[in-house]
Amino acid sequence: MKLKQVPLERVNAVSKNTLMEVLGIECVEIGDDYLVATMPVDHRTHQPMGILHGGASAALIETIGSMGSVLVIDTDKQAPVGVEVNANHVGSVKSGSVRAKGTIVHAGKRTHVWQVDIFDEATDKLVCTGRLTVMIVERK
Repeated sequence: MKLKQVPLERVNAVSKNTLMEVLGIECVEIGDDYLVATMPVDHRTHQPMGILHGGASAALIETIGSMGSVLVIDTDKQAPVGVEVNANHVGSVKSGSVRAKGTIVHAGKRTHVWQVDIFDEATDKLVCTGRLTVMIVERK
């Protein structure tokens, strides 16, 4: 399933006044079957020990999958709704930023599945891997 190629400014504009804006999540690349987004690792995304919060990583996974599904469906008739997210935290980051690549694994009529890997931008080390299942619902 090929993603619609739209300007990044248009994709990022929908983040205004949302959690994505608060966390500093920004889509930086759209491929045929993947999205890449970045997120700062700072006071907004830290947990009390001063490292990237697992919930921030989960929010990044959900954001990428939802953004990606928007680029697959007809948004005049359908909407994506995250129904399950999982995240395996395999490393930590104290500062800088992370880069996440989400690839669509399944693009059915009613469900999409996204695989998302999150890397420390400074070292390219994997810090989290996860999946998002998206339900495609009809708009009323």
